Amino acid sequence: MMGNDVAQKIEHVLSPLVGQVLARAAIDLEAKRIGKNSETLTYGDIIALSDHLTRHLSPFVGPQIAEAAARQVRGIC
Repeated sequence: MMGNDVAQKIEHVLSPLVGQVLARAAIDLEAKRIGKNSETLTYGDIIALSDHLTRHLSPFVGPQIAEAAARQVRGIC
């Protein structure tokens, strides 16, 4: 597992959809885009992070799975 509780919950949601390696990479990249890292993410960051996930994941898993992943991440908060 990675990061704090929030990052771990996001990883738990994403891993079955995109795999653990891509889930962790997406969390790290999107956290950096909002000025955070996996240790400093808060529940208040989930919406902003999930908004970027669709664009980040689409090339790897397609737009439908990427949107489903982002939707599930938004459901964490």
